[in-house]
Amino acid sequence: MLKQHNLLKSLTEQQLDMLSKHTMLQTIKKNNQIYDHGDQSNYVYLVEKGSIKLGIHASCGKILIKDIVYENSVFGENIFLEDNKRQEFAESMTDTTVLKIPVGIFRKLAKENGTFANDIMAIIITRLQLLEERMHSFVFKKAKIRIANFVKRTGELRGIRIGIDECLINHGMSHKEIAYLTDTSRQTVARVLGELKKSNIIHFSTRKPNKILIRDMAALS
Repeated sequence: MLKQHNLLKSLTEQQLDMLSKHTMLQTIKKNNQIYDHGDQSNYVYLVEKGSIKLGIHASCGKILIKDIVYENSVFGENIFLEDNKRQEFAESMTDTTVLKIPVGIFRKLAKENGTFANDIMAIIITRLQLLEERMHSFVFKKAKIRIANFVKRTGELRGIRIGIDECLINHGMSHKEIAYLTDTSRQTVARVLGELKKSNIIHFSTRKPNKILIRDMAALS
């Protein structure tokens, strides 16, 4: 199971053996919190199945969704701060299975294996870059473009090809959660998705709005 995760490809057999002795498998029901802002950073998590949202609570009561993490991805990896406290919350979006790696073991592997350490840093830097891109989009791009970009990016990351040009995604989020992720409102998300459907760029049913068929990926740019 550990060998299937891209992040662990650089580990030696001995390191994987050590990791397997300390790693725990945990099943988490949908909409359950895994950790909260300010909690002790005791584990790093590898997603075996399901999806996780990472976010922060603003002082005004709003929520900012920082990222969505899917299968074969890691979260809770930013464990190198001195206070050892979580800077975000993590909550399951679906029934989820994760591998829990104790922080001490994770740090030991990063210290012993330079390639592994570089891979972790690359993940942290990529997430910071995505947040920077969102800030740029919030300032310079209209809400419709931000929502269309969300649909396109989800298609690129998680889409299943249907035929030659079409792509099916199951994002698993409510309009409110998409609004958090695109820095818009729930009403705006509903309106924009409706407009994209009317233009035949995407299609979804009212019974299963989480499933979106992208008919024209290029039109979402």
